[in-house]
Amino acid sequence: MPIKFCSNCGELVDKRIPKGDDRPRCICDACGMIHYKNPKLVVGCIAEWKNKILMCRRAIAPQIGKWTLPAGYLESAETVVQGAQRETLEEAKAKVEIIEPYALFNLTFVDQIYLMFRAKLMNLDFGPGPESQEVTLMSEKNIPWDKIAFDVIHKILECYFIDKSNGSFQFQMGDIEYNPLL
Repeated sequence: MPIKFCSNCGELVDKRIPKGDDRPRCICDACGMIHYKNPKLVVGCIAEWKNKILMCRRAIAPQIGKWTLPAGYLESAETVVQGAQRETLEEAKAKVEIIEPYALFNLTFVDQIYLMFRAKLMNLDFGPGPESQEVTLMSEKNIPWDKIAFDVIHKILECYFIDKSNGSFQFQMGDIEYNPLL
């Protein structure tokens, strides 16, 4: 969403390149404030239980009814680990212990960065939170590949199961391009 008004004084902003910068920013001519629009960080977990992972079927837009890993926007004043644990608790009512960072993917077309962790599901006391229709453990053969909500989650799952079959998890990093079919 484009910035139209200054959050400092309420006046209209103008988009131009400030002196000493290299890209257009929203600038308030009334108070001089420069507004920076930066990517949002999405954090989440691949919550493992034996040979299965925790999957959530979305109850909210976008992609209602499709499957994803528990993840969401990092909040102010929380670490990435705290955010991933909170999102897993909110979406799946599940408590996890973080094992390690697993994947970082850039989605420049929506100004998002995904940081996903491998995590150990602490117990089987889980269920749908307000943003999930259903939460369940799935093995690789049960993943509904044609019903995954987002390209980035599809890619993370592909990498995860390849690494799992190789017996060694490598940190994954890459870019997800815009897919007009979603």
